[in-house]
Amino acid sequence: MSDEREKGIALFREVYGDEAADGMAHYLESTDFGVEIARWTADFCFGKVWTRGGLERRMRSCVVLGMMIALRQESEIGYHTRMGLANGLTPAEIEEILYTTVPYCGFPAANGAKAAMRKVLDEHEHKQPGVQKG
Repeated sequence: MSDEREKGIALFREVYGDEAADGMAHYLESTDFGVEIARWTADFCFGKVWTRGGLERRMRSCVVLGMMIALRQESEIGYHTRMGLANGLTPAEIEEILYTTVPYCGFPAANGAKAAMRKVLDEHEHKQPGVQKG
């Protein structure tokens, strides 16, 4: 396993947990259709870009969330909202990222992002000890 892949899987494990990281590592060894995209994600995205210096991971999360909103990538917004929380962003900061995108990306992009973010934030809220909704 390459150094980038090891670093990528380690970061993925920190953010998404053991079960997801083990599943990813297993999938990377498969011959499934499109598996090369997952390898590039593990090696380059997580193993090279996300682990480099220059920006703290929470700042990278801010940048990526803004870009995903601009690109209207709702499924990726969900993943990166979860990653932003793991990287130390608060729900209030994620909400401000959303608001900041409105004048630059428009209301339709922000509304799509809001739904994806809200779903993850609701899940996150229910996992917090002592937090009751209602």
